[in-house]
Amino acid sequence: MRFDMHIYDDLDRQLIAHLRADGRAPVSKLATLLGVSRATVQARMDRLLDSGAVLGFTIRAREDSGPQGVRAIMMIEVSGQSTTQVIRSLRGIPALHQLHSTNGNWDLVAQLSAESLADFDRVLREVRSIPGITNSETSILLSSV
Repeated sequence: MRFDMHIYDDLDRQLIAHLRADGRAPVSKLATLLGVSRATVQARMDRLLDSGAVLGFTIRAREDSGPQGVRAIMMIEVSGQSTTQVIRSLRGIPALHQLHSTNGNWDLVAQLSAESLADFDRVLREVRSIPGITNSETSILLSSV
């Protein structure tokens, strides 16, 4: 997999928007929605994946469907030049669903989930033990409003 700098055009942006709404949409449906051939859509998808602009496809489930668990947002402070290594380590934690760089007092913001408070406690310890993480603050998400 290459990670070239990708310059998006309008078709790329539209394709990504449709894939965000339905990551399982067939190429033929995307081609119809975009007004281009299936070959064009497939070539664009291949290029977006090869360049690293698109990392993969997934489903989006409603937060209130499926098993109830503990969801939280964790703000993370990273020391010095260790951000890249910390990000690599965090990406290996299955309970971490999203990771964002940010500005302000915190360097990273992570969305976490676990099946129980005991599992959540284990995840917090795992994150906090990563070398380079100097501080964190976690807020459990109680309900969606």
